[in-house]
This record gives sequence, structure tokens and C-alpha cells, in this order.
Amino acid sequence: MISDEALNGFDRTDGAMPARDLIEVSLDFNEFVRLNSTTLLRRAFLLTADRHLAEDLLQTTLAKVALRWSSVVSKGDPMPYVRTALVRTAIGWRRRRWSGEIPSGTLPEDGRGDLADVVDGREHMRQALRAVPVRQRAVLVLRFFDDLTEAQTAQALGCSIGTVKSQTAKGLARLRGVLTAQNPTPESTTIHESRGPR
Repeated sequence: MISDEALNGFDRTDGAMPARDLIEVSLDFNEFVRLNSTTLLRRAFLLTADRHLAEDLLQTTLAKVALRWSSVVSKGDPMPYVRTALVRTAIGWRRRRWSGEIPSGTLPEDGRGDLADVVDGREHMRQALRAVPVRQRAVLVLRFFDDLTEAQTAQALGCSIGTVKSQTAKGLARLRGVLTAQNPTPESTTIHESRGPR
């Protein structure tokens, strides 16, 4: 803890936040990140379909949020703001037309067991999600991963409920089309409720 004597020399005439407030805000932000980083990273992964890009997306988003943390927490629960920032940053990255390496080869069969089938199904789903346009993917992540209502999704994306409905329908149709084109076995594309092995 920093003593009051150490804070006495802090110049408050420039309109900056007092050092004591900066310390408290920093601790609150760190606590938020510690408690929510796993969920936020999953969300980022679903938006990018790439583990390393997801980490970069989350780090960029948290850096943006950290600058406004005191105003974010003063309005209540920071999660909706962070979620919106994450989605909008992901969409902004797609607008830059960045094109990275995308693996295109498939690995040979190696006689794996049932757990491998679940992993294969997830890999098929990941590849299919990657083929869905970013706005549609964002709607699908918010609606089905975050379990938001259409109104909450519209608010997070800054669009109308009608846009959410149409983007959901188009995104699901695109996802089904890609999964059908991959022609995997029906078992590997089934989304299981349990997260463990069957």
C-alpha cells in the first residue's frame, strides 16, 4: 500500500486522476481480468477461430478497456461493455482486410478413439465458424455462446433487432452449408451438451 506521504507530491492541477484512485482502479481491473479471462478468451477464440489471434484480440480489447476502466465500472457491471468492445474490435480487424496464413491441408487418419471424435467435431465446427463472415459469426457467438437475447445482441453490436435476426439466419445457413460441404459423419458435427468424453 502506498502511504499518504507518497501521494502528497502528486500534482492534481492537470485534471488527472489522483494516484490513489489509479491504484484502486488498477486492482479492480486486474481482479476483473483474473476472474473473467478464461471466458473472454473463449469468446475471442470463437470470434477469430484461431488461438493466437484470440489472445491478441483479447489483449487489444483489454488494453482499450483499461484506459476507460473507471468510467466503465461507474456504470455498473463491466462485462457487457467488455463483450461489446471485444466484438467490435474483432469486426474492426476484419475491416482492415488482414490476411494471415490459414492451414489448408488435412492431417492423415491415425485410428483415434471416441475422445478424438469429439475433438474432430470441434475442429470441424471451428473450421466452419472460420468460413462464416465476421458480423454473422459475432451474432452467433453472442446469441449461442453468450446466450444473449436478440435485444441484448443488438445492443452489443449497435444494430437493430431485425439485423440480429437476419444475421443469425444467414450465419446459421452458412454454417450448415460449410458443415455439409465438409461432409463429415453426422456424429462428428453433433454439438454435445456435455463437455467431457462420451
